[in-house]
Amino acid sequence: MRLLPALALALIGGAGHAQTFMTADEYEAFSTGQTLDYAIDGSVYGAERHLPGRKTLDADLGEPCTEGLWFPEGDAICFMYDGSDDTHCWHFWREGDQVLAKPVGEDPGAAPREVTVSPTQMSCPGPDVGV
Repeated sequence: MRLLPALALALIGGAGHAQTFMTADEYEAFSTGQTLDYAIDGSVYGAERHLPGRKTLDADLGEPCTEGLWFPEGDAICFMYDGSDDTHCWHFWREGDQVLAKPVGEDPGAAPREVTVSPTQMSCPGPDVGV
């Protein structure tokens, strides 16, 4: 039996769970102008503001904001941040009304991140504020 190539590419992570990854255009339409919260099991651990031109402002809870950018690479959305040579690639997909994400190469059994549009703006205080 032969699976269609597109279907075969969409299958990841476990029996019966088919995800179709968001394309760069879909991700851009979803994210531009938004602050996205990233959560595991309902606990937000970070946020990222998406600006025009595929620019981003990223902050993990308790950490300073870092400027970066995103770009498509194959079926993934990859991020690079100022001050780092590392590329962070993710798969994003929809399940009903939810958007979920996983880093490329992560253990298939790991829980996906829940990605939601934040109801609040990010706070990005600069270093030495008040000094």
